[in-house]
Amino acid sequence: MVTMYWRWLAAASVLGACRGSEIAPGPATALAASFAGSEHGPVVPLDSAAIAQAMGRAGATQPGDVLRFNLPRGDLTVMVDGIQLKPALALGSYAVFKATHSGAIAMGDLVLQQNEIEPVMSRLEAGGIDVTAVHHHVLRQTPPIYYMHFHGMGNAVTLAQAIRAAVDLTSTPPPSPPAPPTLALDSAGIAQALGTSGKLNGIVYQVSVPRLETIVEDGVVLPPAMGVAHVMNFQPTSGGVAAITGDFVLLADEVNPVIRALRGHGIEVTALHNHMLHDEPRLFFMHFWAVADAVQLARGLRSGLDATERRERRHDNEGRREE
Repeated sequence: MVTMYWRWLAAASVLGACRGSEIAPGPATALAASFAGSEHGPVVPLDSAAIAQAMGRAGATQPGDVLRFNLPRGDLTVMVDGIQLKPALALGSYAVFKATHSGAIAMGDLVLQQNEIEPVMSRLEAGGIDVTAVHHHVLRQTPPIYYMHFHGMGNAVTLAQAIRAAVDLTSTPPPSPPAPPTLALDSAGIAQALGTSGKLNGIVYQVSVPRLETIVEDGVVLPPAMGVAHVMNFQPTSGGVAAITGDFVLLADEVNPVIRALRGHGIEVTALHNHMLHDEPRLFFMHFWAVADAVQLARGLRSGLDATERRERRHDNEGRREE
């Protein structure tokens, strides 16, 4: 899957360089137009420094010209099945920005306690930012934690100021140096089982697998870094055992095959919902949880990926036939 994605991305960059001539419409064309700027005209690149000043912390540039800000909830002590969740496992608020022909699009989600939901929602809406979902991701949390997804379009700095104002109503701590990576899992075994590798964030091993479809929200093509990639996180406990959570990004007819694949491997499906309002194609986000041998769980997650790969392989083959 990852090899096909990078091959597609490389093709898209070539097409983007040739955008002055007509190109037959297709996924690579749309992706190239988005990465180069906009299908509707030139864009002004994001002023990363100004956005960072408005957000009160540094951002990081991601593939697809996406600017990401991590807002980990290191202030929270959240337990699930006797395991304390690390922020990198399931308590990481974030905001992402991408330039458009009319300014910027901002998306993300905020990790919230119950008493933070109403004031944060009010502040986002006062700042012109839409709330697109409020829900849980994991079951049996103590205390209960909710996730508020948001979407805004306009001036990037103005959007950042509104997001910062909402975050300031929570107990989200200020930026701090990241914890040094500590390898406590068989990451090579996990990568082999999944068919793709990840990266360490502290002690949490994080894997992201992009979909191959072109995903559009309000006329803007969303790169995987805008929150539309499968995410699988592994937090070690002891003796090669890990707690896993994350989410699969699915089309409607993939939902139940993936449910059956995960549950067949002892992985609990904890939530199924939407994160966006105007996404094309319509996407469903399936969250999961399990505690067991990390490599065994990776094999179970791979079965979930395999339940989506048939469609992705067909798209890839159809694209080759059109060449």
